Amino acid sequence: MTDNYKHQGLRRHLVESLRQKGIKNEEVLNAMNKIPRHYFMDNAFLEFAYQDKAFPIAEHQTISQPYTVAFQTQLLELKRGEKVLEIGTGSGYQTSVLCELGARVWTVERIKPLFDQSKRIFDKLNYKPKQFFGDGFEGLEKFAPFDKILVTAGAPHVPPKLLEQLEIGGILVIPVGKSGVQTMKVIVRVSENEYKEKNAGSFQFVPLLEEKKW
Repeated sequence: MTDNYKHQGLRRHLVESLRQKGIKNEEVLNAMNKIPRHYFMDNAFLEFAYQDKAFPIAEHQTISQPYTVAFQTQLLELKRGEKVLEIGTGSGYQTSVLCELGARVWTVERIKPLFDQSKRIFDKLNYKPKQFFGDGFEGLEKFAPFDKILVTAGAPHVPPKLLEQLEIGGILVIPVGKSGVQTMKVIVRVSENEYKEKNAGSFQFVPLLEEKKW
Protein backbone atom coordinates (compact mmCIF):
# COMPACT_ATOMS: atom_id res chain seq x y z
CA MET A 1 0.00 0.00 0.00
CA THR A 2 1.30 3.45 -0.91
CA ASP A 3 0.64 6.98 0.29
CA ASN A 4 0.34 8.99 -2.92
CA TYR A 5 -0.32 12.64 -3.75
CA LYS A 6 -4.05 12.01 -3.95
CA HIS A 7 -4.11 10.55 -0.43
CA GLN A 8 -2.03 13.45 0.87
CA GLY A 9 -4.36 15.99 -0.72
CA LEU A 10 -7.41 14.30 0.73
CA ARG A 11 -5.72 14.26 4.12
CA ARG A 12 -5.05 18.01 3.98
CA HIS A 13 -8.70 18.58 3.14
CA LEU A 14 -9.78 16.38 6.09
CA VAL A 15 -7.49 18.26 8.49
CA GLU A 16 -8.87 21.59 7.32
CA SER A 17 -12.41 20.32 7.94
CA LEU A 18 -11.39 19.31 11.49
CA ARG A 19 -10.01 22.80 12.06
CA GLN A 20 -13.31 24.30 10.91
CA LYS A 21 -15.20 21.98 13.29
CA GLY A 22 -13.32 23.40 16.25
CA ILE A 23 -10.09 21.41 16.66
CA LYS A 24 -7.61 24.09 17.69
CA ASN A 25 -4.49 22.13 18.65
CA GLU A 26 -2.19 22.55 15.65
CA GLU A 27 0.14 19.78 16.81
CA VAL A 28 -2.76 17.32 16.77
CA LEU A 29 -3.82 18.52 13.32
CA ASN A 30 -0.25 18.26 12.00
CA ALA A 31 0.06 14.72 13.33
CA MET A 32 -3.16 13.67 11.63
CA ASN A 33 -1.97 15.29 8.42
CA LYS A 34 1.06 12.99 8.44
CA ILE A 35 -0.65 9.66 9.15
CA PRO A 36 -2.08 7.68 6.20
CA ARG A 37 -5.48 6.70 7.59
CA HIS A 38 -6.14 4.43 4.61
CA TYR A 39 -3.43 2.06 5.91
CA PHE A 40 -5.73 1.18 8.82
CA MET A 41 -8.81 0.36 6.76
CA ASP A 42 -10.03 -2.54 4.69
CA ASN A 43 -9.41 -2.10 0.97
CA ALA A 44 -13.16 -1.95 0.37
CA PHE A 45 -13.25 1.39 2.22
CA LEU A 46 -10.13 3.05 0.82
CA GLU A 47 -12.11 5.67 -1.07
CA PHE A 48 -13.79 6.71 2.20
CA ALA A 49 -10.61 6.86 4.30
CA TYR A 50 -10.48 10.67 4.40
CA GLN A 51 -14.12 11.33 5.09
CA ASP A 52 -14.83 12.42 8.64
CA LYS A 53 -16.65 9.20 9.48
CA ALA A 54 -16.14 6.03 11.49
CA PHE A 55 -15.88 2.83 9.44
CA PRO A 56 -15.93 -0.90 10.17
CA ILE A 57 -12.72 -2.82 10.69
CA ALA A 58 -12.20 -6.46 11.65
CA GLU A 59 -13.95 -8.24 14.54
CA HIS A 60 -17.07 -6.01 14.45
CA GLN A 61 -15.05 -3.01 15.62
CA THR A 62 -14.62 0.42 14.02
CA ILE A 63 -11.91 2.91 13.22
CA SER A 64 -13.02 6.06 15.01
CA GLN A 65 -14.22 9.17 13.25
CA PRO A 66 -11.22 11.50 12.71
CA TYR A 67 -12.98 14.30 14.60
CA THR A 68 -13.36 12.01 17.61
CA VAL A 69 -9.68 11.03 17.47
CA ALA A 70 -8.64 14.68 17.25
CA PHE A 71 -11.05 15.74 20.01
CA GLN A 72 -9.94 13.06 22.47
CA THR A 73 -6.28 13.72 21.73
CA GLN A 74 -6.76 17.46 22.23
CA LEU A 75 -8.40 16.82 25.60
CA LEU A 76 -5.27 14.97 26.79
CA GLU A 77 -3.20 18.19 26.57
CA LEU A 78 -0.31 15.96 25.60
CA LYS A 79 3.32 17.01 25.97
CA ARG A 80 6.16 15.34 24.10
CA GLY A 81 7.75 12.54 26.10
CA GLU A 82 4.76 11.96 28.37
CA LYS A 83 3.80 8.43 29.32
CA VAL A 84 0.39 7.48 27.92
CA LEU A 85 -1.73 4.39 28.52
CA GLU A 86 -4.24 3.67 25.75
CA ILE A 87 -7.07 1.25 26.44
CA GLY A 88 -8.16 -0.34 23.16
CA THR A 89 -5.58 -0.30 20.37
CA GLY A 90 -8.22 -1.20 17.78
CA SER A 91 -7.00 -0.34 14.29
CA GLY A 92 -3.96 1.45 15.72
CA TYR A 93 -4.89 4.82 14.20
CA GLN A 94 -5.33 6.65 17.52
CA THR A 95 -2.15 4.99 18.81
CA SER A 96 -0.25 6.32 15.80
CA VAL A 97 -1.47 9.86 16.46
CA LEU A 98 -0.14 9.61 20.02
CA CYS A 99 3.18 8.28 18.77
CA GLU A 100 3.46 11.02 16.13
CA LEU A 101 2.96 13.58 18.90
CA GLY A 102 6.01 12.19 20.70
CA ALA A 103 4.26 10.33 23.51
CA ARG A 104 5.66 7.16 25.03
CA VAL A 105 2.70 4.88 24.48
CA TRP A 106 1.60 1.71 26.27
CA THR A 107 -1.44 0.31 24.43
CA VAL A 108 -3.63 -2.66 25.33
CA GLU A 109 -5.90 -4.69 23.03
CA ARG A 110 -8.00 -7.72 23.98
CA ILE A 111 -8.92 -8.87 20.44
CA LYS A 112 -6.00 -10.87 19.05
CA PRO A 113 -6.55 -10.26 15.29
CA LEU A 114 -6.59 -6.51 15.92
CA PHE A 115 -3.49 -6.77 18.10
CA ASP A 116 -1.63 -8.59 15.31
CA GLN A 117 -2.85 -6.34 12.51
CA SER A 118 -2.01 -3.09 14.30
CA LYS A 119 1.49 -4.39 15.04
CA ARG A 120 2.10 -4.86 11.31
CA ILE A 121 0.97 -1.30 10.59
CA PHE A 122 3.13 0.17 13.37
CA ASP A 123 6.13 -1.63 11.90
CA LYS A 124 5.34 -0.21 8.46
CA LEU A 125 5.04 3.33 9.83
CA ASN A 126 8.04 2.91 12.17
CA TYR A 127 6.06 3.69 15.31
CA LYS A 128 7.11 1.82 18.41
CA PRO A 129 4.35 1.73 21.03
CA LYS A 130 4.62 -0.90 23.72
CA GLN A 131 1.81 -3.32 22.86
CA PHE A 132 0.03 -5.64 25.26
CA PHE A 133 -2.59 -8.30 24.59
CA GLY A 134 -5.11 -8.56 27.40
CA ASP A 135 -7.76 -6.81 29.47
CA GLY A 136 -7.02 -3.11 29.29
CA PHE A 137 -9.45 -2.22 32.05
CA GLU A 138 -7.09 -3.75 34.53
CA GLY A 139 -4.65 -1.14 33.29
CA LEU A 140 -0.95 -1.89 33.41
CA GLU A 141 -0.11 -1.60 37.09
CA LYS A 142 3.45 -2.80 36.52
CA PHE A 143 4.18 0.29 34.40
CA ALA A 144 2.12 2.86 36.33
CA PRO A 145 1.80 5.71 36.98
CA PHE A 146 0.89 7.27 33.63
CA ASP A 147 0.78 10.97 32.79
CA LYS A 148 -2.24 10.45 30.58
CA ILE A 149 -4.76 7.62 30.06
CA LEU A 150 -7.02 7.39 27.02
CA VAL A 151 -9.95 4.96 26.69
CA THR A 152 -11.27 4.31 23.18
CA ALA A 153 -14.41 2.26 23.92
CA GLY A 154 -17.65 3.08 25.70
CA ALA A 155 -17.34 2.15 29.38
CA PRO A 156 -20.36 1.60 31.68
CA HIS A 157 -18.45 3.41 34.43
CA VAL A 158 -14.94 4.64 35.21
CA PRO A 159 -12.68 1.72 36.19
CA PRO A 160 -11.14 2.39 39.63
CA LYS A 161 -7.86 0.73 38.59
CA LEU A 162 -7.33 3.31 35.87
CA LEU A 163 -7.82 6.13 38.36
CA GLU A 164 -5.26 4.50 40.64
CA GLN A 165 -2.71 4.28 37.83
CA LEU A 166 -2.97 7.97 36.92
CA GLU A 167 -0.13 10.26 37.94
CA ILE A 168 -1.01 13.17 40.24
CA GLY A 169 -1.72 16.01 37.85
CA GLY A 170 -2.47 13.50 35.09
CA ILE A 171 -5.52 13.35 32.84
CA LEU A 172 -7.88 10.46 32.05
CA VAL A 173 -10.14 10.82 29.00
CA ILE A 174 -12.91 8.22 28.84
CA PRO A 175 -16.33 7.90 27.17
CA VAL A 176 -18.86 6.66 29.75
CA GLY A 177 -22.32 5.27 29.09
CA LYS A 178 -23.95 1.86 28.99
CA SER A 179 -25.32 1.96 25.44
CA GLY A 180 -25.87 4.20 22.46
CA VAL A 181 -24.39 7.60 23.28
CA GLN A 182 -21.59 8.06 25.80
CA THR A 183 -20.50 11.17 27.71
CA MET A 184 -16.86 12.09 27.23
CA LYS A 185 -15.35 12.60 30.67
CA VAL A 186 -12.11 14.37 31.45
CA ILE A 187 -10.77 13.42 34.89
CA VAL A 188 -7.77 15.10 36.49
CA ARG A 189 -6.04 13.54 39.49
CA VAL A 190 -5.55 16.47 41.84
CA SER A 191 -4.00 14.55 44.74
CA GLU A 192 -3.64 11.02 46.09
CA ASN A 193 -7.36 10.81 46.88
CA GLU A 194 -8.96 13.68 44.95
CA TYR A 195 -10.11 13.87 41.34
CA LYS A 196 -11.77 16.64 39.35
CA GLU A 197 -14.18 15.65 36.59
CA LYS A 198 -15.83 17.51 33.74
CA ASN A 199 -18.01 16.47 30.81
CA ALA A 200 -16.89 17.26 27.27
CA GLY A 201 -19.86 16.35 25.09
CA SER A 202 -21.59 13.25 23.73
CA PHE A 203 -20.07 10.66 21.39
CA GLN A 204 -20.74 7.16 20.11
CA PHE A 205 -18.19 4.39 20.67
CA VAL A 206 -18.23 0.64 20.30
CA PRO A 207 -19.02 -0.81 23.74
CA LEU A 208 -16.79 -2.84 25.96
CA LEU A 209 -17.49 -6.56 25.78
CA GLU A 210 -20.10 -7.13 28.47
CA GLU A 211 -18.86 -10.45 29.78
CA LYS A 212 -15.61 -8.93 31.02
CA LYS A 213 -15.53 -8.15 34.73
CA TRP A 214 -13.57 -5.18 36.04
